[in-house]
Amino acid sequence: MTTSPPQPPQNPYPGQPGGYGPPPEQFPQYTQPEQPGQQSGQYPGQPQSQQPVQAYQQQPFHQAPPQPGQPGQQDQFGQQPLPAYPGAQMGLQCRFCGSFPAVDATVRGHQGLIILMRFLKLQGPFCRSCGIASVRDMTAKSLWQGWWGIGSSIVNPITMLMNIGPMQKFKSLPEPAPGAPGRPMDPGKPLFRRPAILGLLLPILVIAAIVISNLTTTTTSEAAVGQCVVNNGTADDPDVKVVDCTSSEAAYKIVGKLDDSTDDSKCDQFEGVEASYTVEKSSTKYTLCLAPL
Repeated sequence: MTTSPPQPPQNPYPGQPGGYGPPPEQFPQYTQPEQPGQQSGQYPGQPQSQQPVQAYQQQPFHQAPPQPGQPGQQDQFGQQPLPAYPGAQMGLQCRFCGSFPAVDATVRGHQGLIILMRFLKLQGPFCRSCGIASVRDMTAKSLWQGWWGIGSSIVNPITMLMNIGPMQKFKSLPEPAPGAPGRPMDPGKPLFRRPAILGLLLPILVIAAIVISNLTTTTTSEAAVGQCVVNNGTADDPDVKVVDCTSSEAAYKIVGKLDDSTDDSKCDQFEGVEASYTVEKSSTKYTLCLAPL
């Protein structure tokens, strides 16, 4: 029994090896360049009746990545890109939780120690949650601890006002992206819903006490005949204050007053005088002639 050798597959395009592409006259851009000494359309060692195998080259597909913040543009997954945020070009991450986006800022606080004072600061970068939590915590501590001292009472409000700028930066950031290596801080309640806000009443109460004290206390320069005084000091270093005559502190009654004079010998003209009080400060001078109650 005689068998015939296997035949190549049928080629729909004449003159081409079976199953190897379209004819070159239809797609000349895919034709192999000719080699020196080689006839057109012929490989070395190949019969002239056969045509070369055509090679298809796969062209790479290039697409410009979407730019953040451009409206109407989608990424390769069909999602709208996140808007641009401060520090995005530098790739900042929160130093506390590792979240992004983040912005570089410094949060400040103050502690008053009567005579000394202490300046506090916390440096970023911060994400939105960690930044807001830091501002609220540092400001709440300053509301209680920042007033104790004359210098601190002046510096503390300035320090708290300096946190307004960082707070606005943090609020402009979007929420931290999920998948951070750490857990963002809990911002907690706003300052006006915390007990620490009562610390603002402390300087207000102190100022009010000073004003009320000055309004209710009459100095000896404003004292008039008929009012009563008390000496809280000594004979050599007197500290005379005007008090109500019905008060148990009242010790002397003013029976005479000599303006622009420090000559207490003139008090003899007043009846019952047993003491005198002389004041001379810059251009002010006067003498009170006192009789015991």
